[in-house]
Amino acid sequence: MNPAYATVDHTFTVPLDHRAPDGPTLQVFAREVADPARAGEELPWLLYLQGGPGGKSPRPSAGTPGWLPHALKTHRVLLLDQRGTGRSSPVTARSAARFDSPQRLAGHLAHFRADSIVADAELIRRALCGDTPWETLGQSYGGFLTLTYLSRAPQGLRACYVTGGLPGLTATADDVYARTYPRVRDRVLDFYARYPQDAPRLRKIADLLAAGDVRLPDGDRLTPRRLRTLGLVLGMGDGFERLHWLLDEAQDAGGELTDTFLHQVMTLTGFADAPLFAVLQESLYGQGEGPTDWAAARALDDFPEFAEDADPLLLTGEMMYPWMFREIRGLRPFADAADLLAARTDWPPLYDPRRLAANEVPLAAIVYHDDMYVDAGLSLRTAREIGATRVWVTNEWEHDGLAASGGRVLAGLMERAAGRA
Repeated sequence: MNPAYATVDHTFTVPLDHRAPDGPTLQVFAREVADPARAGEELPWLLYLQGGPGGKSPRPSAGTPGWLPHALKTHRVLLLDQRGTGRSSPVTARSAARFDSPQRLAGHLAHFRADSIVADAELIRRALCGDTPWETLGQSYGGFLTLTYLSRAPQGLRACYVTGGLPGLTATADDVYARTYPRVRDRVLDFYARYPQDAPRLRKIADLLAAGDVRLPDGDRLTPRRLRTLGLVLGMGDGFERLHWLLDEAQDAGGELTDTFLHQVMTLTGFADAPLFAVLQESLYGQGEGPTDWAAARALDDFPEFAEDADPLLLTGEMMYPWMFREIRGLRPFADAADLLAARTDWPPLYDPRRLAANEVPLAAIVYHDDMYVDAGLSLRTAREIGATRVWVTNEWEHDGLAASGGRVLAGLMERAAGRA
């Protein structure tokens, strides 16, 4: 019996700073995947750009990820662990603690944005393909990477597919979070409409946490504001159910929080396996001279309905706050460096609007109408500003539509990029 996939592991040595190729280096890992029946054929490459930031590429198993079987009908896929993730010189709390100053750590972390990831991808493409361009599939933050790629090295691209990830080309972190809070509020209220009993249940748990010292299994205190970060899951297709069933087992007959609940909350809110997701969440919007300056925390003051004593209790979403880097074990080694990144004013631009306007590489993008994470309005504005772009707007799926749809989303994007839809 043949295995589901034929795989080859690759490791590449890349400069930490591509502007200083003789300086420190990183190891970047990527897994080549092919249909075993076609493994010997010369197939076009499809580079998968994972969402995040700070997320490693999926590990393939039979039928997983759901889009992979469709891709392998026509392509050889490269699952890239972006620098700092998975097996690519991973950035962890332990590795961060080895730096002798916050300044050195912040300087190191500044090399993990989209510009560096794209430079890695081009180095890898030349190693695997020579001068032959390849195609990319960018999920969520992978779409942000795609636009940086089109801005900096379009000669390396034959076609691009983006799922739920067209950023505002000039949108600041302030612009983004001013739009994010209302979307998160509406999503939480939709959750309460589906599961009315969960609104008083969450309020009761928050009051319990405010009144006492409740500890998670790793020793962190569970506070009401950390509880509220559970709202991050609500933007996925199964998010409502995941949160509902978590709350369903939150308390025992005596009203105490269960070990099951505390363990799951620790895992969902701890960032142990993806600290870069928190560390770089706002830095990815840094362009030009203005600092991001903890934009999500500042914007919170403009939405009084998110007060901790408000009723119903509103959860938060893809927002990172300064307190998280002092109260969450997996983020504490990054705390001072994160403050320095938030204050930085000299981030290089990630997108080239003129070059994107003149783009000739076919770009097909799906925009999820009700996306909680990436604003549909900004996405559609961006689509109008990029040449050779076809957009598919739908509310059939949430942000994880690429995985949830099997191969339907990818198939639709490939048809559009080829001009057949």
